[in-house]
Amino acid sequence: RAAELNPEFNLFIHLLTAEEIEPYLAALDDKAPCELPLYGVPFAIKDNIDLAGIPTTAACPAFAYTPERSATVVERLEAAGAICIGKTNLDQFATGLVGVRSPYGVPANPFDPAYIPGGSSSGSAVAVSAGLCSFSLGTDTAGSGRVPASFNNIVGIKPTRGMIPCTGGVPACRSLDCVSVFALTAGDACAALEVAAGDDPRDPYARAGEQLPLRGGCNLRVGVPKADQLRFFGDDGAKALFATAVDKASALGARLVEIDYAPFAETAALLYQGPWVAERLAAVEDFLKARPDAFWPVTRRIIEGAYGYAAVDAFKAAYRLEALRK
Repeated sequence: RAAELNPEFNLFIHLLTAEEIEPYLAALDDKAPCELPLYGVPFAIKDNIDLAGIPTTAACPAFAYTPERSATVVERLEAAGAICIGKTNLDQFATGLVGVRSPYGVPANPFDPAYIPGGSSSGSAVAVSAGLCSFSLGTDTAGSGRVPASFNNIVGIKPTRGMIPCTGGVPACRSLDCVSVFALTAGDACAALEVAAGDDPRDPYARAGEQLPLRGGCNLRVGVPKADQLRFFGDDGAKALFATAVDKASALGARLVEIDYAPFAETAALLYQGPWVAERLAAVEDFLKARPDAFWPVTRRIIEGAYGYAAVDAFKAAYRLEALRK
């Protein structure tokens, strides 16, 4: 079904063949389903996360390399019995929240192809929403997991930084990157998260002992920005949907908590229109200097904006971030 839909939906940069999947299936031959928590469960991974023997492109064909080893998170999921079916499309170098910045086409939103899929983990979200896999992996630096989850009506979990190791992934902003999980339900997402979480000595940001999210809904608090801080940019449909979502959360028993959104908006500006873009440049600078023509134009423009900042700007931004966090 994935092979049938892919030409129209632009979901997979590499959909595994039957021959490529066979070794993973064979590994389950001597196992019973009760022995492995994810026995035979199909999943997909964003194509900035390594799968052994399959090219990693980060949605840039000229950047592609073929890793000998899978990312730590992929190895853990496969050891638990999960079967990877393919590598999914994304905003090039995970730069963007829209899902349209890819030379491999725009992944189609399964509800209406006129709607954008959201990004940067566009293909991973659509693959779950379209019913092609039980869960998938994306990355989330500034919304790249949660935004496409929202746009495709599925669950997207962004763990705290370091809960899932990023070893074997193409970095966007190494100090902020998180591997994210997509699924149809929170319970399914947590089942994958429980397997994926844990320290990795190869990732300096990884750590152990993280508390896993609760599966129940007791004492749920939902933050709602102050009314005068809401922005819908003339989209009355989005405004109505937001109000409906708030009402539904309250009806389900959640306690609504008004929050000041201003610090979050300023933090977002630091990341995309401020010195933090230099961290994106740090991840790909050598390749950018060697092959500037290989970049999606808007992606190149965003990343090259880092040359306008000095080290002192980065320190000032780091200090401001700590003040906003407090």
